[in-house]
Amino acid sequence: MNEKTEELRDIFTDVTDGEETVTQSQENNRGSLERDERTDDERLESVVTQMRERYEFETELSDEQLVAVAKAFYEDESDEEIATDLGVDTEEIFEARMSLHLIGDDDADDVDLAAIRGREEDDETLAEEYDVSADDIGRYRRVAKAEDQSRTANDRYRDEFDSILADAELSAQMTSDVREDGLEDATEGMETDVDF
Repeated sequence: MNEKTEELRDIFTDVTDGEETVTQSQENNRGSLERDERTDDERLESVVTQMRERYEFETELSDEQLVAVAKAFYEDESDEEIATDLGVDTEEIFEARMSLHLIGDDDADDVDLAAIRGREEDDETLAEEYDVSADDIGRYRRVAKAEDQSRTANDRYRDEFDSILADAELSAQMTSDVREDGLEDATEGMETDVDF
């Protein structure tokens, strides 16, 4: 070793409290997305629990039933179908969906929610104005309230449901497509018109 190298070695040894080598542990991370080791049901239950703690749920359904409602909603089942599956009233399913911020495209298709959102009139007055029933107005006001809650939370819970349930559906679809493509590739060029 030359004089400069020895000098640097001495400085290094002084700085590292006498250790002559330094090894830094490294993690072998692949990709940038973190993988959640919980099952989809566990992740869904966590979202439901967070929402139940933050909002005052007006549903008597259990967390397990609310998870079932969320799954069925993402499978495009109607409130009537979900109610039949769970053995509860259809209105209970509607209330559960609103509590979970799961608003369908047809939940308020007869009225402009922005127009009724801040109105002080009672349901009967608005029902007459919009030519719908008072029950419908009550329903639309509940949808508006759920939308407001969701927006206040920056659609966080809806995004989490999307992440868990839409990604699961996409993953299942991709797996199915890969299987079909693999089968297609494996049978390509095979003679299929065979007489026995």
